Amino acid sequence: MDAASNLITAGEFFVVIAGELVLLFVGITFLVGLLQAYIPEERIRSVLAGRRQGAGNVLSAGFGALTPFCSCSTIPILLGLLDIGVPFGVCMSFLLASPLLNPVILALLVALVGIVPTAIYAALTFTAAIVIGWLLGRLGYARYVKDVMVEGRPEPCGCNSSHGTRIRGAFSFAVRLFQQVFPYLILGAGIGAFIYGFIPGDLIVSLAGPDNPLAIPVAAVIGIPMYIRAETLIPVSAVLLEKGMGIGAVMALIIGGAGASIPEVTLLAAIFERRLVAAFVAVILGVAVLAGAAFQVLAAI
Repeated sequence: MDAASNLITAGEFFVVIAGELVLLFVGITFLVGLLQAYIPEERIRSVLAGRRQGAGNVLSAGFGALTPFCSCSTIPILLGLLDIGVPFGVCMSFLLASPLLNPVILALLVALVGIVPTAIYAALTFTAAIVIGWLLGRLGYARYVKDVMVEGRPEPCGCNSSHGTRIRGAFSFAVRLFQQVFPYLILGAGIGAFIYGFIPGDLIVSLAGPDNPLAIPVAAVIGIPMYIRAETLIPVSAVLLEKGMGIGAVMALIIGGAGASIPEVTLLAAIFERRLVAAFVAVILGVAVLAGAAFQVLAAI
């Protein structure tokens, strides 16, 4: 194919993928806004306060999955949970689940790989968040949390607001978030279109195909600096998968990037000592590699 044909192919892909992602994102963010209107931060705090390890880990992982906060808001919530005495291991389950089980990521994954693989992904990451949070608590990693004070308390959430008010708030939330995310979504669609139109599939297969044993761990590591937002990484992953990248490597890329993004690790370094930050990153990479291997095995069956 000549350059003109490649450009046309890339342009067609960009229009289709960008259009699909815009429609999907608007719908999902509206549902997310409703979710946050009915499950506010202070309710999470009140439910988890006093919970012990075990049941508390399950609840906190569930809240992390249902409350799709970005790292800039997840970390303050984590501090608030620690401040009111929620066990460290329970807090870590929330921290692990929140980015990996973000409803936006799950919805985009359904569009990328289908319902069954997404359900497997959700089950694996949810279980990992519970088990790893519990283990970190049992191993005494709470001693590596810095003495950071939480100033102030959140304002009342207006939980008695009418359903109409909450729906309008959810719509406003969706519009604001879409305005913020739209450039990243277009960036991801643009990068994906370039790969789709100009990068040979044979090259991707040779570097990250299912027959390359190093593809999964390398993808997990590359995902960390590559991650900007899910809306950027998912369309790129879609193209890599279509071009021949193994599904195990794609999943490792997504988990590594979403779970241990550079902005999140930077924020965690302000409240965790280096040993705990290193343990957190190692855990995410381990989950990414194991999940990627599991997906690769399932794909081969």
